[in-house]
Amino acid sequence: MDDMDTVKKLQVGHGEWTDDMAPALGQIGKVIKVFGDGDMRVSVGGQSWTFNPACLTSYQRDNDANLMTTENAKESKSTLVSILEKILAQKTDCESPSSLVIEAAQGNICKVREMLQKHPDKVDIRNQGRTALQVASHLGHVEVVKVLIQANANIDLKDDEGDSALHYAAYGNQGAVIRLLLAKAANAELLNNAKCTALYIAVNKGFTEVVQILCIPNCAINVQDLHGDTPLHYAITADYRSIIEILTEVPNIDFTVQNQQGFNLLHHSALKGNVLAVRKILERARQLVDSKKEDGFTALHLATLNNHQEVVEILVKEGRCDVNLRNNRNQTPLHLAVTHGHISLVQLLVTEGGDVNAEDEDGDTPMHIVLVQQHLTSLEPEGVGSALLNKLQATGLLGNTELNVGTAIACLLALSGADINYANHRGKSPLDLITDGRIAHLVKKLYSEIQGTTS
Repeated sequence: MDDMDTVKKLQVGHGEWTDDMAPALGQIGKVIKVFGDGDMRVSVGGQSWTFNPACLTSYQRDNDANLMTTENAKESKSTLVSILEKILAQKTDCESPSSLVIEAAQGNICKVREMLQKHPDKVDIRNQGRTALQVASHLGHVEVVKVLIQANANIDLKDDEGDSALHYAAYGNQGAVIRLLLAKAANAELLNNAKCTALYIAVNKGFTEVVQILCIPNCAINVQDLHGDTPLHYAITADYRSIIEILTEVPNIDFTVQNQQGFNLLHHSALKGNVLAVRKILERARQLVDSKKEDGFTALHLATLNNHQEVVEILVKEGRCDVNLRNNRNQTPLHLAVTHGHISLVQLLVTEGGDVNAEDEDGDTPMHIVLVQQHLTSLEPEGVGSALLNKLQATGLLGNTELNVGTAIACLLALSGADINYANHRGKSPLDLITDGRIAHLVKKLYSEIQGTTS
């Protein structure tokens, strides 16, 4: 959808909206994950976002569709199958040196040896832009690869897309070939034209065994692609659990590397709601738990903004993060939870010491915000806010008042000591913002109750 105003409205409660999403509007992307609530993770223009499915329209791509997807940049071998078909369809000619590539593609080791004896100086000759070593590596012809290397094939020679034999083996999921190439000193840090290493390609394709093989001591695990993403950034986005396990254990991994959006690996994990990655990173780099992006957002801000309950719990209880750190707009995570009506997170943050009277840049406390935002969704007895509803009913002060999410949050804040007379920078208190007399009366009663208990 290209209507920004409509998309912004549809995104409320569905991954939310950030201005960085604007370039994705009206573009063709690829769904890389469908969440349990129906929201979709979509790769567009090298970035990925969570969208309300109402923002998306199914697209039947043509064979030559120019998709703005991560895969286009990183799977530059999308045409490799057709190229291999062209090579394999050619007739071999012992007198033509370029037939070496055909024989290598077919795995004809005897023919390869024979041609190398006839044309030893043509070991790196190209056919359809590919060398025999590159083609044999992609197809997993280990013995052919050995013969070519013995004949002094250039192991790190690149094709027009910048891919070496090691890249080809990674695209082809050829673990045995990769072991051989590494043993023969292939350069694992070589970048193709999309700034991808062989390791990045293996991660991108989800080839766990190849990733394991490439994670040698001092491997190129921190090398960034065109978008500043490391292999672990991508694994977190794609939620490749086994690969996340492998990458987070590599000794030389740097969890502080930021992509072009300014997300280090803990920020990125919190943003995506990746529980496994958050846990693994905290085990090795707990000092990052309160690190801030340029906009002041911590991992807790990001997880709260996107309503990732389990990640918030891990950051607070296992990571022991500071729940009251502020971003550049002076917002605490509690401000964000209240703004978006994330009722369970409001409860959690308040319980864990979230300051109910913290001011944002406008002097607004969480109580001001919830009364302005007007979250009118009904609070269902069996729903997300059932625990809060039970807590409020236990006070005996609710009477027959029916609560929506916004009112319930206001009541919780009042019961937690939020000052209903606190004036913001415009001189307005939360009480000045309540338009419903019944709600004003209830909030006053709850506030008085807590004041009476603490006095």
